[in-house]
Amino acid sequence: MMPHSMRFAALAAVLLAGSCAAPSNDFGPQADGTYNHPISVQPETRGVRVSFSGLDAGLMPEDAAKLEVLVRDYLQNGDGSISVSAPDGPDSARAITYFGERLANMGVPRTRILVGSHPVSDGDGRVEISFVTYVAHTEPCGDWTKNVADTADNLPMPNFGCAVQHNIAAMVANPHDLEEPRGMDAADATRRTAVMGHYEKGEVTQAAKHTTDSGQEQSAPGSGISN
Repeated sequence: MMPHSMRFAALAAVLLAGSCAAPSNDFGPQADGTYNHPISVQPETRGVRVSFSGLDAGLMPEDAAKLEVLVRDYLQNGDGSISVSAPDGPDSARAITYFGERLANMGVPRTRILVGSHPVSDGDGRVEISFVTYVAHTEPCGDWTKNVADTADNLPMPNFGCAVQHNIAAMVANPHDLEEPRGMDAADATRRTAVMGHYEKGEVTQAAKHTTDSGQEQSAPGSGISN
């Protein structure tokens, strides 16, 4: 009969051999592309400076074009309010009124227009219009410091996941969503009431589907071109 000490030694040898042969699935952060190549979201201020000569004179064509580009960028990528800062002086109030109305006419909600003034310390008497947006950024790819032929640890290369992270940073509509999700919009009470009414009457609750609805492409007669 095998002594207790020999049996314990044999069992330990079997367990040790098994631990060496079985690969571990706990790769840790090295196998996580989001950990190795994180996306950083940073605020960025965008703005223009335009000259203001008075309510009647308005803006020069070049300044008007710059303002239009900025407002279009704000409506698409802006986060929060857009600010109008006029230089201190007798025309400050008129400049604020002019640009506030102009921004509203260009589609900016009045509740998101902030106005103020700033001292003219550098001799630049132009009006500043600016807003804050968020930009997603990742470090450049191309980390080939590890020998690709060395696979003893069964871990991915340091470059693993970098391209995917770059694509996400480039495609996200609002990078601020990566830091903090936006709140949900209010429910459509009219649609909810209509659906509940149909349900209580035992009627179909989904929208009616027409026989012309189809996912197939239609070809123009005699053209041979799919629309």
